[in-house]
Amino acid sequence: MIADDKSLKGAICLIEEGFACRHRTLPDGRRQILSFLVPGDLSDLRVFILGRTDSAVSTLSDVSVSVITPEHLLALTERYPRITRALWWSTLVEESITQEWLVNIGQRSALERMAHLLCELYVRLSAVAQVDVYTFDLPITQSELADTLGLSSVHVNRTLQELRRRELIVFRDHVMELKDVAELKKIAMFSPGYLHLRSVPSFDPAQKATPQTGGR
Repeated sequence: MIADDKSLKGAICLIEEGFACRHRTLPDGRRQILSFLVPGDLSDLRVFILGRTDSAVSTLSDVSVSVITPEHLLALTERYPRITRALWWSTLVEESITQEWLVNIGQRSALERMAHLLCELYVRLSAVAQVDVYTFDLPITQSELADTLGLSSVHVNRTLQELRRRELIVFRDHVMELKDVAELKKIAMFSPGYLHLRSVPSFDPAQKATPQTGGR
């Protein structure tokens, strides 16, 4: 099905296409994006276990999802222990990513934060065959990047301009091209271990990145 924000509310959805995010919004309207959901991700397992969630899920682009009812998911976990372990693994990886994002906001500079986020998205999207030679769709506005990285929109703009000036990225019409992924990795001090993927795409500029399959 094609999802909107209402269809994601309170549901467990498998993202098949597009981008969504999990976020918290303060009473005065300020928002913190807590995670990005890309193809292959589940929207919120907390609803299944806790019956509620402390964050909201919103779409960032047109999104195609499969909706899983709590009753169906419960039946699957009771019948298939491997599915239970897979869901547990998914939750632990999500926690690992959350910890890395906390370090990103708390300790890295604006340039390091942006480079780290781009490296992470490059790896995660490669794992689900969404990258073509260091290029991938990134349907995210500068305001949404600001809400993700704990920066102002002005600071995000300046940071993107700096990455362009260094000829590290080209970002146009919601398409991101990483011109020097090895240098971005160096700037971000990026290590992909926290993503717990079986295979990681190349960061060697001498080797062209190719879409990865079955990496999760």
